[in-house]
Amino acid sequence: MDNDAAARTAAAGSHWTLAVDGDHVGWLTLDKLGASTNTLSRPVLEDLGRALDEAARQPLRALVVRSGKKNGFIAGADIQEFTALTDDREGYDLVRAGQAIIGRIEALPIPTIALIHGFALGGGLELALACRYRIAADDGKVSIGLPEVQLGIHPGFGGTVRTPRLIGARRALDMMLTGRALKADEALAVGLVDSVVAPATLETEARRFIHNRPARHRPPLVDRLLAFRPLRGFVAEGILKTVARRARADQYPAPYAIVELWRRHGAHGERAYEAEARSVAALFVSPTARNLIRVFFLQNRLKALATVPSGIRRVHVVGAGVMGGDIAAWCAVRGLDVTLQDREQRFIDPALERARTTFAKRLKDPALVAAASQRLRADLAGDGVATADLVIEAIVEKAEAKQALYATLEPRMQAGAVLATNTSSIMLETLARGLSSPGRLVGLHFFNPVARMPLIEVIHGPSSDPAVVARLLAFAKQLDKLPVPCRSAPGFLVNRVLFAYLREALRLAAEGVAKETIDEAALAFGMPQGPVELADTVGLDVALSVAEVLSAGRDDGGLDALRALVTAGKLGRKSGQGFYPWVDGKVVKAVPAAGGGAPADLGDRLILPLLNEAVACLREEVVSDPDLLDAGVIFGTGFAPFRGGPLTYARTRGIAEVVARLGELAAVHGERFTPDAGWQEM
Repeated sequence: MDNDAAARTAAAGSHWTLAVDGDHVGWLTLDKLGASTNTLSRPVLEDLGRALDEAARQPLRALVVRSGKKNGFIAGADIQEFTALTDDREGYDLVRAGQAIIGRIEALPIPTIALIHGFALGGGLELALACRYRIAADDGKVSIGLPEVQLGIHPGFGGTVRTPRLIGARRALDMMLTGRALKADEALAVGLVDSVVAPATLETEARRFIHNRPARHRPPLVDRLLAFRPLRGFVAEGILKTVARRARADQYPAPYAIVELWRRHGAHGERAYEAEARSVAALFVSPTARNLIRVFFLQNRLKALATVPSGIRRVHVVGAGVMGGDIAAWCAVRGLDVTLQDREQRFIDPALERARTTFAKRLKDPALVAAASQRLRADLAGDGVATADLVIEAIVEKAEAKQALYATLEPRMQAGAVLATNTSSIMLETLARGLSSPGRLVGLHFFNPVARMPLIEVIHGPSSDPAVVARLLAFAKQLDKLPVPCRSAPGFLVNRVLFAYLREALRLAAEGVAKETIDEAALAFGMPQGPVELADTVGLDVALSVAEVLSAGRDDGGLDALRALVTAGKLGRKSGQGFYPWVDGKVVKAVPAAGGGAPADLGDRLILPLLNEAVACLREEVVSDPDLLDAGVIFGTGFAPFRGGPLTYARTRGIAEVVARLGELAAVHGERFTPDAGWQEM
């Protein structure tokens, strides 16, 4: 507030403070006690109600709602409260109480303004939508959205009503169905905020709005017409077709509920708020929401594993193939100085070309693209080794070749530098032989495609220095990735679990089941991609390398077909041909004949080996606990998130039932289905 204003401050609960200045403008500030970020818990909402009571006793000209936290406005509702709900009635009562309190802001007869900096997400945006105006700070950090669908729910504090009413159904439904957040300029363009100004002038802009009282934003005419009942049904039908291509109603009901709310009520009247509350209350206690909320907390746990500074600013990558080149590009995207080495310039050039595409797609701003391009340099001689804080090896998956490379790298590395291998399956104990400082060697296993896959396995062996491992957990955070610490073991966690799944898919294909049918069975379970298509995406050469390590010479059925494709240079997506043809990076699939020769036990034959291997990894302590295992498999393989992870799915289905079913499959198909001893501990 202006320094010369005669301010009068009234405490209005422990989380909110109301200050009234000499112009009779109320400044209502949320600074949630004991928290680094503002969220709308039940106590915070109750305090808001008391703050509004205090405001009603003041002769206010206007009310401005803002955050006392430096990081942002309000991050949303308190998700922990959702996990404590035992039935939909509790959820309904919680939501209706929140709706009533937030609705009091909308009902105020004076101008109300939300000042947004950092973020306004979920319930935070819903509170801002109840204000007459919204002003955002142009600080490059603003993120405004309704991401609830990613938790298996939808907005519940009026968002399904006020958002379409403000910006129109088309844009509002897209926001709610995708969960995508908007930047400040995007929010301004669609009318979600009314002004974007420099952070230092937020208060001045608020006073301008109070004085001028501009007209409220209205959606385009076409959206106002679409809100009429006769048209809503046609529009909703088209939207649902798009939704169905992305998610199945039995697996992810929230998107369908969002469209249905709009189809039935058109964001009009009290009944729309009532229906919103009943709908979201039912979703709160659904298995999908329970599991997606669990996945959200698992993600936060992985982020919290970074507890020390990484100290990494310069990275040298050896190996400019698809993985090495894309690792180098992503490091440059994230602001690191990167040198990229290979045997000849002709191997580096394609990686630099892919990097330019990545920069353009991810950074968009030409100035940022140019800066990233300058941070990534070809280094044929390997001069960057001497100054790098981290050297990442991403060469051919052969232990002897890696050991020979380390012998040339280690003497040139500075004393505190870390040596990391992107091996997908070779144990660190093998690779560390011959190193003078084996403690500096750690596995840093990225997944393909690097820019999209969120997980990095951070592999530690018996000789790995714990301080080095801690630095690489922090490095993963620098890269905006999720780290999972794994003990050195054949295949580590993700590839070992994934191989059991892929191996059975290849066996099924060898038995004559159409590969499209195999993939469709996986999609029906909830996987984002079928196993055959996944093998093509990962790269059949990489898949074969992992398979040979993990099969240990055993006959694994479909490996003959895999070997034949690799020998022929058909490596999957990266070569344009694998099990499937690929055109412009897109898979081309035939429509399988009815049934596709699918056996009745197809689904269990694919999924239960994965569960069995996951339990074996837990028993062998490849990861330290079940939650880390579930997190690693979800973020590393895309394992159906709405099922909560392989171990959570097994518990939900019933451990005894899973073990019995494995026994039945073993009796029919062989000992590879024999239940692991770890099931007894489950």
